[in-house]
Amino acid sequence: MPRPVREAGRRALEGMVPWETTTRDFFEPGERLRTAFGALIGGDPDGVAFVPSVSYGVGVAARNLTVGPGRTVMILDEEFPSDVYPFRAKLAAEGGEFVVVPRPREVSWTDAVIAGIDERTAVVVVPQVHWTDGRAVDLTAVGAAARAVGAALVIDVSQSLGAAPLDLSVVRPDFLVAAGYKWLMGPYSFGYLWAAEHRREGAGIEQTWIGRKGSDDFNRLVDYTDELRAGARRYDSGEWSNFTLLPMAAAAIDLVSAWGPERVAATLEPLTARVEEGARRLGLEPVAAEHRLSHIVGIRFPHGEPSGLRERLATARVFVSLRANAVRVSPYLYNDAADVDRLLEVLGEVLK
Repeated sequence: MPRPVREAGRRALEGMVPWETTTRDFFEPGERLRTAFGALIGGDPDGVAFVPSVSYGVGVAARNLTVGPGRTVMILDEEFPSDVYPFRAKLAAEGGEFVVVPRPREVSWTDAVIAGIDERTAVVVVPQVHWTDGRAVDLTAVGAAARAVGAALVIDVSQSLGAAPLDLSVVRPDFLVAAGYKWLMGPYSFGYLWAAEHRREGAGIEQTWIGRKGSDDFNRLVDYTDELRAGARRYDSGEWSNFTLLPMAAAAIDLVSAWGPERVAATLEPLTARVEEGARRLGLEPVAAEHRLSHIVGIRFPHGEPSGLRERLATARVFVSLRANAVRVSPYLYNDAADVDRLLEVLGEVLK
């Protein structure tokens, strides 16, 4: 976790004096963060909601989209469970079925997804990069194909936002969801939902007091109302104005915005290219540059994962993620070419 984010948390903890907390402290820091996050993604602050997890955000999207008998929800093969379970529950309750796009071998994820969209498609749920190996999806192209048949687009950008450029004015999703603790460098349990303008009249998945219209007037909280706050604020989770996590999240968004996702991507591209080149020399199967973004490269083993791979990597203090039969290599700004070479050295030793 970056030092400015840790320091924001420390200051928040040291400065917590309950009798000095005002009504403004529940709302104003969040409004500033909505503005900052909206600017990062090319969206407006009224579309931003705060959620504790990706599954929560996808749950909000699922609640406010229509599927039903004879309609389908499209997901990728081996998609992360947070994107699957909310829609699985919806389909079980309301009808409809999943269409699972098989992992393509000869074409891109983008081509495979677009080929599977048809008049039955109600919702397309896709990431910007697949969580197991970093294979990319062209969200703009998929979004256009979804809109052509009247389908909604839900994007989970947890594995890319902050390290890859994204412009919602071009992608035009119905809902975006992102974990805040990955490439956004924030604390765990604080994430983001963005809803398109035509998706801001729905209902959240909690019955919170803070999501009600007029909740900023503490003297009138017992004037119970069914009216909700404006925009996507109605989708905020309860206790989103966490006095420790929110300042940390804000510091993280400020930091990532100052660096710029474009600059982060440009910095990481030579490292993942080095990983790809070295993995090919070892006879492995890395995801080719044309099928991925700059910050993640997955490596698969033609003959299966070697015995002892995880232990050998850990012993050598080489830290990568092993996900669904792939080694996911995700360098960051603190890594350099020597780190990549050490990874390749250990992989070579394991393969002997």
